[in-house]
Amino acid sequence: MVLGGEAAASTGAALTGDDAKMDTALEAVYGTGGRGAGRRGRGAGLGASAPQVARWLGDIRAFFPSTVVQIMQKDAIERLDLTRLLLEPEMLEAVEPDVHLVGTLLSLNQVLPERARESARAVVRAVAGRLEERLARRMRSAVDGALDRSARRHRPRRVSEVDWHRTIRTNLRHYVPARRTVVPHHLVGYARRRRTVERDIVLCVDQSGSMAASVVHAGVLGSVLASMPTLRTSLVAFDTSVVDLTDRLRDPVELLFGTQLGGGTDINRALAYCERLITRPRETVLVLISDLYEGGSRAEMLKRVAAMTAAGTRIVALTALSDEGAPAFDHANAAALTSLGVPAFACTPDAFPDLMAAAIEGRDLTEWSERAAPAR
Repeated sequence: MVLGGEAAASTGAALTGDDAKMDTALEAVYGTGGRGAGRRGRGAGLGASAPQVARWLGDIRAFFPSTVVQIMQKDAIERLDLTRLLLEPEMLEAVEPDVHLVGTLLSLNQVLPERARESARAVVRAVAGRLEERLARRMRSAVDGALDRSARRHRPRRVSEVDWHRTIRTNLRHYVPARRTVVPHHLVGYARRRRTVERDIVLCVDQSGSMAASVVHAGVLGSVLASMPTLRTSLVAFDTSVVDLTDRLRDPVELLFGTQLGGGTDINRALAYCERLITRPRETVLVLISDLYEGGSRAEMLKRVAAMTAAGTRIVALTALSDEGAPAFDHANAAALTSLGVPAFACTPDAFPDLMAAAIEGRDLTEWSERAAPAR
């Protein structure tokens, strides 16, 4: 990109072989001709030709690593308006599956022709599978550990329930030298054997267009949570309307195709629906995933949040659940929620299991976010 085109004339050298092909592939998206016909420059843009796009996709996969390919695909779709070409099954079979591509496909869900639908599902299935493989074990370990620790905090009622090893370690500071013994000030019990649901988790996910990556991650993570018998997990997606996708949690692909990216935002209406799902406030964690741009009643939203937290529901607002930092969100609403005891911050998918553990244990989530998820 530095030496290609007119810039190369002053060097007296020209790119050849694979270097020239790499330069052409980059020029198609990022060069002066990359934004469409009619522009001056080398004119290496992709235009609206499916064969050209297919060849370009093959070239970038040959010359660049997968992570770079995903970025170039995303930029090409946005800069060159190639969205309609994704309706072709041949294109979907050629692209590198990633979260941003899934977000684009979900936004096209209602207009996907039947012949492209199965290819689109294959892309979503591949991305969901990779995310689940990456995050599922960590999620189950973090949540199970949090439930164990939460159970151990309960005072044992019988001697047989005392975990003496942990009790001694916890009370070492109370060692009495004169008696050469530890005088326990606090008894630690064994974790209860869990046969019933320990916590209720409600994921309330904003499906407006700007939240595409967050919707994908929330869908996969929600499916992992739903697979844990110690949790009762619900997932509600919303824009200006509300749809309960809990019955699709067992299949993240079906769940994601049940969303409809785009539209406005009515957080208050979504929270009103979620409030009806909560039957055990003190055993419930509600995760609101939204950029907090409220199109409904802001006053009613804040009033509802205050009532829910007063009843004992643990609420956390994630302004993004994605690998990108510095999301755009409503800072005034984030500050208002924080003043009500509801921390608002961005979180990566990798940090989400630890966040859920902290919420289940009742730890200070503001402190957790400052340490583990500083991007706001």
